[in-house]
Amino acid sequence: MISFKYCMDEPVPSEHHPWERFRQWIHSICVVNFDLELGQTIEVIYPGDAQLSSIEKSNICYLSFPDSNSSCTGDTGYFFRVKRSEESLTDAQWHLSEAVPVAMQPEPGFYFGFVHFRQMKDPTLPRGYFQKSLVLLTVLPLFGLFSHVIEAISYGFFDLGEASIETACQHIDQWPLPRPGETLSLPLLGAVIQCRIPSRNDVPQKPISLDFPHITSSLSQTVVVSPVVHEVNFYESIKCVISHIHLLWELVLLGDPVVVMATTPSQCTNLVQSLISMIWPLKYCNDYRPFFTIHDSDFSEITSKHASPNMIIGVTNPFFSKTLQHWPHILRIGDVSTGQTAIAEKLFKKNWDGKTLEWKPGFYSQYKSFLQPGNSLMKKLLKVGKRPDSVQNAILRRHFLELTQSFMIPLERYLSSLLPLKRHITPFKAVPQIKTFVLEDFLSTLEQTGPALTSSIKGDWEGLYKRFFKSMNFDGWLKQRLKDMEDQLKATHLEVLCTADLNSDSLSTRHQVEIVDLVLKLKDRIMDLNGKPEKRSKLQEQLKNLLTSVDDELKSVLLSNCSLREAFEI
Repeated sequence: MISFKYCMDEPVPSEHHPWERFRQWIHSICVVNFDLELGQTIEVIYPGDAQLSSIEKSNICYLSFPDSNSSCTGDTGYFFRVKRSEESLTDAQWHLSEAVPVAMQPEPGFYFGFVHFRQMKDPTLPRGYFQKSLVLLTVLPLFGLFSHVIEAISYGFFDLGEASIETACQHIDQWPLPRPGETLSLPLLGAVIQCRIPSRNDVPQKPISLDFPHITSSLSQTVVVSPVVHEVNFYESIKCVISHIHLLWELVLLGDPVVVMATTPSQCTNLVQSLISMIWPLKYCNDYRPFFTIHDSDFSEITSKHASPNMIIGVTNPFFSKTLQHWPHILRIGDVSTGQTAIAEKLFKKNWDGKTLEWKPGFYSQYKSFLQPGNSLMKKLLKVGKRPDSVQNAILRRHFLELTQSFMIPLERYLSSLLPLKRHITPFKAVPQIKTFVLEDFLSTLEQTGPALTSSIKGDWEGLYKRFFKSMNFDGWLKQRLKDMEDQLKATHLEVLCTADLNSDSLSTRHQVEIVDLVLKLKDRIMDLNGKPEKRSKLQEQLKNLLTSVDDELKSVLLSNCSLREAFEI
C-alpha cells in the first residue's frame, strides 16, 4: 500500500555519509533533453558523482523518449529495463534480495529506468516542440513506488527547475533503509510516502494491515495512489488480452519469445510487466525489456533473424513489424483511445506464415496450449456490471496465483521428498546431501499428487511440465530452491550441534577420529558464525563440554591447534 500524506515538516538530518541512504534506493536521476543537432543528450545527473558508462548513457538517452512516436503530447510516464556495465549491489540491497519474495529480487546486471517525458508545442524552438525527460535509475523493481516518485519530482522540476531535483535527492537521502515487512515513511517534496515492501514470509495475496504512524499536519488529506509498491495496474494493463490470457500465462511460464507491439510506451511497458508477473510468485528468469528501441546496443543481437531469443520485449516503432516478424509470438495492441482495450474477445488469434504480419490488433502465433481453462474466468469478470479496477485486479491476481501454485505444488512436494530426514542429521556426520532431481521420477508422481488435486483446469499437464523443464524459469527455480534447502539443512545441522548431549557417556562409544572430526566441525562453525553471537556462544560451550569429556592426552593435542584457541577467543 502506498499513500501520500502531506507534511510541511522537513526531514530531520541523520548521521550518515552524503548520498549513502540515497544509493540504497536509487542510483541516479537524469535530465535528458532533445537537441536538434545532437539528438537526445543527458544534461545533468544527480548526484554529481554518479557514474554511467558511455553505452549506458546512450541507451538511457534513447529509452527516455518515445520511439518514433510524435503523438505523445503532454506528459507520458513509463519505465524500461537496460543492461548495466557492472554487476553490483550495495550491502543493504543484498540484504533486501534475501528478504523479499524471489520474484522481487534486485537485479545487479540491470537498471530499471522510470521515465517522465514531457512534449509541448513551443513555436520559439526550431522544431516547434519542447521535449524533455526526467529519468530515475534504480536496481529495485518497485514499479508502483518509483512511478509515483518520478512523477512527483517531475512536476516540481518542470515548474521550478533543477532546484526541485536537488531537494528531492536530499529528502531521499534521509529515507530509512529499504527493509521488507516494515512500514516505511519516506519524505518527498512536502509529502510523506508511506509504504511497505513485501517480505518473503508474507502469505501471497493476503491483505496486509499497515500501521502507519500519525503525522501532525495542517493538511490532513490523504490520497491513495497505488495498492502495492512492486506492481503496475495489472487489470488495466492486461484486460486488452483477456481472451488469450491463459495461453499467454503458458508462454511466460515456458519462457517463450513474445513481442508486444503497442502504440505508446506506457501501454507497452505496463503490459510487458503484467505478463511477467502472471507467474508470481515464480520468478521470470529470462531477459525482458518492457520498452525496446531500434537504437539499443543489443538491437542486432535481439533482432537477429537466425533465432528469436527467449525473452519478452515491448516496442512502439512500426519498424519492428518487419524486423521481428520471425518471432513465434507477436501481440499487437490497438490504440487505447479507440476503445480496443476493453474486456472483450475481439483480439483475435491468427496463425500466420511468419512472413506477412497484418497491421490489425491481434495475437499472431501458432502455439497450441497444453491446458483448456474454459470460460470460468471471463464469466467471473463479467458477472457483475462495471466494478472497480481493484476488485477485478484481485480476481485476476487470485486466479493466476492459484493456477501457478497448482503447477508448482507438485514440484515443491517432490523436491521436499529429496531432503534427508532430520533423524539422519547427527553432530558426528557432515551435513547430508540432497538427492538428485530426476525428471522421470517426478512425472511418475503426477497421477497421485499432480495439479488435478488443486485445479479444475484440464489438459496435458505432463506435456506442460516437460516443456517447463527445458526453460530458464525451471532452472532458476531449482537453483534457488536447492540453495534454500541447503541453507535449511545447514541450519538444522547447526541446531543439532548446539543441542547435542556431548558428555562422557555419549562419547564413550565414539572413536577418537569421530571426536576429533566433531571438534573441527565445531571450530569451523564457530569461525563462520558472524553476526550470530547466541549460536556462537552455544557452540563454544559445546566445545568446552567436549574437551572436558576427553582424556588429557587428546585434549592436549587438540588445544595445540592455534585455530582452535582462536575459536574460544572470538
